[in-house]
Amino acid sequence: MKNSSFVESLNRAIEGFLHTLRSQRNMRIHFFIAMLIILLGIILNFNYLELAILISIITLVLFAEMINTIVEYMLDLYKQEPDSLVKLIKDISAGSVLLVSIFAMSIGYFLFINKIHIPLDSVFNLIKNSDWHISLFILISLISVVIVVKYVLKQGSPLRGGFPSGHTAFAFSIWTLTFLLQRNKVVTILVLALAILIARSRWRMGVHSLYEIIMGALLGIFFTILIYQLLL
Repeated sequence: MKNSSFVESLNRAIEGFLHTLRSQRNMRIHFFIAMLIILLGIILNFNYLELAILISIITLVLFAEMINTIVEYMLDLYKQEPDSLVKLIKDISAGSVLLVSIFAMSIGYFLFINKIHIPLDSVFNLIKNSDWHISLFILISLISVVIVVKYVLKQGSPLRGGFPSGHTAFAFSIWTLTFLLQRNKVVTILVLALAILIARSRWRMGVHSLYEIIMGALLGIFFTILIYQLLL
């Protein structure tokens, strides 16, 4: 009887994990990336301790995602109507998953950088000497700055609305990078036209005011020029 009860409990636990995997898109993304990372660790000849650390932080991320799913289900069961407190609790729960994911990526970075044998000064030189890496570094930094500014000023949500317009900043940052790196007038004009269309759409949709659009464009341009000059 005890064996049957244990098997039944184990079966339910597996079903719970599989349900989360089937129903939650983020869980599927985390799981797929986790399998690739473990495979890469094996290819790079991680020792038992390194593999144990790697699997532990991956398990922690998946566990946090499952807890977040439980919180969302319980809140939906408790409160069917939209509620600001329920939304806040869900945001905090999702934020905990983000925090754990950042922690896992940090640990993973130190594990893999030790195996690949790339010193930090070489990473910095790689960014400086590659247009692609410069662009990626600037765009990621710009997104981070926009999110921080919105948080400090309590304007809109991190990725929608508020001051400044993140979409506009991103679009004009790409245009500035095109101008600095491509030196092709036709391509530069086309990218500028696309950036203007993106900015106009954010204004026409009522997501941002004209002031937020203009400041987003200026932020994208001057931030890109500043970081580009610092990296040269």
